[in-house]
Amino acid sequence: MPDTGHDTGPDSDSDSGVDPRTTPPAAIRPTRRRVLATGAGAAALLGLAGRARAAAAPSPAGAPASAPAPAPAPADLAPYASYWFPDSLPAGTPGPGIVWRSLSRWTPGSDPDLAHNTATVPLAERFTPVPANRDARAGQARISSLVSFGPTAGNPSQGSPTADHYALTHWAYIDELVFWGGSAGEGIVLAPNAPVVDAAHRNGVRVLGNVFLPPVAYGGDLRWTRDLVRRDALGRFPLADKLVRVARTYGFDGWFVNAETDGGDSALATRMREFLRALRAAGEPHGLRITWYDAMNSTGRVGWQGALNALNQEFFEDRAGKVSDTMFVDFRWTPDSLAASGALADRLGRSRHDLWAAVDTESRGWDSPVDWDAIVPRDRDHVVSYGFYRPEWTRNHLTDRSPGAFHRADDRFWTGESLDPARPAPAARWRAPATAVADRSTVTGLPFACSFNTGHGLRWYEDGKVASDTPWNHLGLQDRLPGRRWAMDTAGGRPSVTLDFENAWRGGSSLLVEGALTAPVVIGLHSTRLPLTRGSVLELVHASGPEPVAVEVGVAVREPSAPGEPVPYTWLPARSRDSGQGWRTTRAGLAPLAGRTAYGLAVRITAPGTKPVAWRIGAVSVHDEPRTRRPAPPTAPVVDASARQDGRAWLRLSWRAAAGPGGRPRHYEVWRILPGGGRRFLGGTCGTALYLPAVPRAGRERAAAFEVRAVDELYAVSAPARVSLTW
Repeated sequence: MPDTGHDTGPDSDSDSGVDPRTTPPAAIRPTRRRVLATGAGAAALLGLAGRARAAAAPSPAGAPASAPAPAPAPADLAPYASYWFPDSLPAGTPGPGIVWRSLSRWTPGSDPDLAHNTATVPLAERFTPVPANRDARAGQARISSLVSFGPTAGNPSQGSPTADHYALTHWAYIDELVFWGGSAGEGIVLAPNAPVVDAAHRNGVRVLGNVFLPPVAYGGDLRWTRDLVRRDALGRFPLADKLVRVARTYGFDGWFVNAETDGGDSALATRMREFLRALRAAGEPHGLRITWYDAMNSTGRVGWQGALNALNQEFFEDRAGKVSDTMFVDFRWTPDSLAASGALADRLGRSRHDLWAAVDTESRGWDSPVDWDAIVPRDRDHVVSYGFYRPEWTRNHLTDRSPGAFHRADDRFWTGESLDPARPAPAARWRAPATAVADRSTVTGLPFACSFNTGHGLRWYEDGKVASDTPWNHLGLQDRLPGRRWAMDTAGGRPSVTLDFENAWRGGSSLLVEGALTAPVVIGLHSTRLPLTRGSVLELVHASGPEPVAVEVGVAVREPSAPGEPVPYTWLPARSRDSGQGWRTTRAGLAPLAGRTAYGLAVRITAPGTKPVAWRIGAVSVHDEPRTRRPAPPTAPVVDASARQDGRAWLRLSWRAAAGPGGRPRHYEVWRILPGGGRRFLGGTCGTALYLPAVPRAGRERAAAFEVRAVDELYAVSAPARVSLTW
């Protein structure tokens, strides 16, 4: 991907400035078994494997004050996302914080971070509701998103103590996400970290790992390409099988293959095609996918076509059939080349929407010049699909990188200037996804709940109270948020609707509605396919500011008659009770709708006065009564490894999964039990292991006590499993 400032050069986020031609192989990473066997003494070994992420850059001007930098551990136990070279390692010595590893030597048992890197949320099924506006098409263009969530080396496995994070929430418009990154100085095969996969899967989005064979100008070496596609004595492709095993072990959905190292020949191109076919054959029974990037062509040379054509067709479809599931068409496309590409896909018997036309948003975001009519014209069928390169611009370009500022920018990127997908801004230069692509949802079964938690925050809240004042991010804890930001209907002035981080019911954020309400305002929440029974109830946790607000809840039992038509909500009588801390719970029985399907949820608010209001939604849920069963607790919690220094401890916890009639938990939470009986939230994960950094000793306590609890879909918590660490 040259000529666009992409993540392959010396200034990229994931390149450490290391000359790969002068650096020697690193020691092989210790196995998890060896680490656990050595107990606390394993800290030094683990530090060799995962330590020394780059020094944190100072907060940008205007950014909120963050927590003090954590004290350095005597040896870094932190787990990191995995990355490799196919086989051969560079010459020389890796830079600080970088560990060179060979994929050919990888086994699950050789990865001491495996329990922290394994995603556990299954890929949810999606449906497509009637689009919110007339121009959004169902069954046509889709979106791929290439995102760099962090550096290649030192990318935390399970979030980190900062709210400054690309907490993507607009999953409704995305078909697949590529975990972008890699560099010749670090590693070029990347496995996604678990929080990204868990959040994406909860919303029905596939996540692909990245195989990046970099240009020679950026340290690429053709031997890495030859390593990747090497056959064994039996004619098999060992690294194709290894890539499938990695994806299945870590729980993600396939690979984005980007061969940009020039210098090959037609024989190498043939070998690459055969490798892709072997990779697809091995992965297809497990639901894995391949996306091929338009770089290497049938001559074996790198020649970006900006099209699907005779030079690269064989990597997409050859005479024997499908080679890759989709192709990412290079940025050099033109309207004519995309039209010809779509026509060729048609002739091959493939969907033209399996072609992603590259859209570079890394530098200019919504100001990027894009010929949208060449991809998603408004007056005829979509030509192809499209792929965003580096949409995390919505965070990276900000001076104020507070969570609220990020989500305001991200909403504008995905929804458009109007911030209402049902009423897109007319003739806007930026054709936001919500104006062209139909949104999708996974809210199809009871129980369902959402606390508007975005997967990062300035604090952690529990039942409206602050349970931790430490900033945090962990996408695996993110809720299924409304896909339409924010569909609204009113005859009066339109209030502001935003995700807000200054107060919450649970997690790190809530939904805030602010402004003067001169008429009732309907705010659409989730698109759903919920089967309702006589015992079904809808609950809304909300809080008003100084000005009172009348609240009604709505359920749609049929869809709009056509795209762009209003959702026909049925408004239900509800009763409220005080939930404490200024929060109230409004509850509506759905027995009158029993036997029908809920297609959408909404709220309608009315202000009796003329003063501006500030009203929050903390949570919404639909479930069947009664709600009496708690989830089964986890078992056998253990401190796998620890290190202590200056009254602080760094440790890895693990436990066995909860097993009970309630099914798998939504996630697990770890709390610190203080000597006086108080509790402090330390973190959560969808898996069964968690790293805890710099836990302070409380006074003169002899041991630090921890509780691990399972949390279900309605946020009910299990009985605790307890473990302690002696000081």
